Amino acid sequence: MSDVIKSVLVPYTPAEMFFLVDQVEDYPQFLPWCGQTELLERDDEVTEATLHIDYHRLRQHFTTRNLKQAPHEMHIRLKSGPFRRMEGGWRFHPLGEPDAIVGCKIEFKLHYEFSNAAFDALLGPVFGYIAGSLVDSFIQRAEQVYGAR
Repeated sequence: MSDVIKSVLVPYTPAEMFFLVDQVEDYPQFLPWCGQTELLERDDEVTEATLHIDYHRLRQHFTTRNLKQAPHEMHIRLKSGPFRRMEGGWRFHPLGEPDAIVGCKIEFKLHYEFSNAAFDALLGPVFGYIAGSLVDSFIQRAEQVYGAR
């Protein structure tokens, strides 16, 4: 089983960062490993989507059903894919006073285990890179969308 745990302070509000994470259909525009996404369901409480990994001739896909409490939390739950287990989530804690939010603290945690040793050997290093770079990728995306602050 592998774990990714990241925490960082950013000059963007929880709502701004939550929006970027929830917009799975935009992932291929800024995540170099993401070849395609399929949005299966989105409402105020759930986003379900399939992400297609296309990285250095390695192709695989997985589907998650993410439970949301906008703009502060998104819980990632595996629905299907090459994993025995995958769970975690995003948390966005506001920084500043309630009437003057100046940014947020992002907490990202992901626990995953592939369904067999072959997947672990083949996909483990790639997925480790992907999971480890997610927070930085979303910060760069925030700079593109909202401007540097």
